[in-house]
Amino acid sequence: MMHWFEGPLAAFDTETTGVDVEEDRIVSAALVVQDMAGGRLRVTRWLVNPGIPVPPGATEIHGLTDDHLQRNGRWPAPVVEEIARALAEQCSMGRPLVVMNAPFDLTLLDRELRRHRASSLAGYLRNKPLCVLDPRVLDKHLDRYRKGRRTLTDLCELYGVPLDGAHDAAADAAASLELVRAVGRRFSARLERLSPAEVHTLQAVWHAAQARGLQAWFEKNGAPEAVDPAWPLRPELPAAA
Repeated sequence: MMHWFEGPLAAFDTETTGVDVEEDRIVSAALVVQDMAGGRLRVTRWLVNPGIPVPPGATEIHGLTDDHLQRNGRWPAPVVEEIARALAEQCSMGRPLVVMNAPFDLTLLDRELRRHRASSLAGYLRNKPLCVLDPRVLDKHLDRYRKGRRTLTDLCELYGVPLDGAHDAAADAAASLELVRAVGRRFSARLERLSPAEVHTLQAVWHAAQARGLQAWFEKNGAPEAVDPAWPLRPELPAAA
């Protein structure tokens, strides 16, 4: 019997103007689909003119300049709708969606849909069940006592997953997809009897516990950072009074 981590998966990734999911914008995105481990990757890419300046620090990471995006990027409104419909299609097919650090990419997409389409990610999914696999959450729970960083680059190195062209949305999505397969194989005794839907539910619990632990560490060290326990999507902030 084929285990879920060897079967059909899709992966989603974005590159952005920054790290604030409430204010920053998508500049590129990619959806990578694979029907089984080792199969051909089907890649859809989007390039976006965000309508705001791209900070130099962001350009240094992903290489996308204002000039390039203004010349080659599309306006955000139709792009974010295409992305949301593409993700909804994967969900309707029952294909798990791999998203590294899901609360960032999915929340940012949700906010872009609210900004440009007066809608939400849930609005496009409707009753289609969202099943997310987040390699960061999985690794952090399954190998919780390992020290060191858990960025995509670090995890790919640890699990022996090729990552060519880091911070390109398609390259990062493809690596994240293969990373979930690698995590599944390494911890197959703990994962193979679970369905992807069960893993999705458990990750929400695991992420909340991880967030509480990180919050406690910040408070112990006098850091002001607040850690959001929501996964895979942060709730909408209440409107300012």
